[in-house]
Amino acid sequence: MNINTSAATRVGLSISAALGVSVALYLGRSIFIPLVFAILLAVMLYPAAHWLRRKFRLPWFFACSIVISLMVVVFGGVFTGFALAVPSLLQEIPNPQDPGALKDVYKKVRQTVSSFLPISSERVLPPNAEDSRAYVYIEKLLSGGYITDQLLNLSKQGLAIILESIVVLFVMLFLLLEGDMLAARIKNVFGKSKLIQSHVGSALNEMAQSIRSYLVWRTVVNIGLGAFLGVIYYALGLNQPWTWALLTVVLCYVPYIGTIIAGVPPVLDAIIHTNAWIAVVILILYIIISTVEGYIIVPVVMGRSMDLNATTVMLACLFWDFVWGTPGLFLAMPIMAGIRAALMHVEGMQAWAILMSTERTATETEKAADNEELSKLLAPEEIPMAEPFPSSPPPNKP
Repeated sequence: MNINTSAATRVGLSISAALGVSVALYLGRSIFIPLVFAILLAVMLYPAAHWLRRKFRLPWFFACSIVISLMVVVFGGVFTGFALAVPSLLQEIPNPQDPGALKDVYKKVRQTVSSFLPISSERVLPPNAEDSRAYVYIEKLLSGGYITDQLLNLSKQGLAIILESIVVLFVMLFLLLEGDMLAARIKNVFGKSKLIQSHVGSALNEMAQSIRSYLVWRTVVNIGLGAFLGVIYYALGLNQPWTWALLTVVLCYVPYIGTIIAGVPPVLDAIIHTNAWIAVVILILYIIISTVEGYIIVPVVMGRSMDLNATTVMLACLFWDFVWGTPGLFLAMPIMAGIRAALMHVEGMQAWAILMSTERTATETEKAADNEELSKLLAPEEIPMAEPFPSSPPPNKP
């Protein structure tokens, strides 16, 4: 039965469907978040497992187990680094039982800030610590149970992350073991036609390639950026150079927002433990390095996997942060890279993929479509060959 709907009805149905999907993602975030993490990691590790099986002729189960074990070692090292940094950071917090310690920190910060401000800082940071509202608030904060409560919450979140990581590891193992079979089943869902299955296979391969390229190169760039900044922080005498470098490696998976947040702690560290000019140098170097990384290195090494315009990236971060919170910020970019790759292979949805792309990719895609349409118009029509002699009717039998 064909139902003719108006344009307004179709728009209303599309908006209703989008709202329904958003609500489902929000309500099912405890299921979807581990599943998406497992899928993304399985897509990233599949080539490594396949290489081990082909190179050393290992059974597929052992090849998958080895790559997962290596990933666990890497993630365990990151988690251990942050866990070891917490006691060191707690040592830097002034003792609430010693009022003079907090005043000494206040005087140090005030002296550092006043040394490079062109105007007087007495209105912002008065000479007497008790006259500063910021000092009073921080003193009350440290004297209460806020720090203890936050440490307990941090411990609970760490335990929850460990338990969720175990679930992700098992799901990822099953996805790696049965990846080829699941891909074939997905193709069969769309029909038995070889042409349709070929289109579905192309879309799946393009999605996997985009996600894998983003995750692998993003990890390589983040590690290089963190190592380079760690050396600079250490050379400039920061108190926690490698902690801030490790924080940069993790936060740079979140576009724009994570990069900005990662630059704040080293500047504060420099203000408290060194001097104002070191803080200014760190701020300038961080801005320069982040700009080079974001506008030169990332587009070159990631290529088409990062061909998402800035508006799409920001809207994606806002949407996935709304439905999944902080994990959504880390998952936004690989999810959108996969969605864009899938839309490029769906008939009638290429316009949405072009809308999400950068100007360069959109122009190239439109030119390719125009050339394909022009080639079809200029192609000679196939005229059926006429028979050289008309066939004579069969003789009449007597």
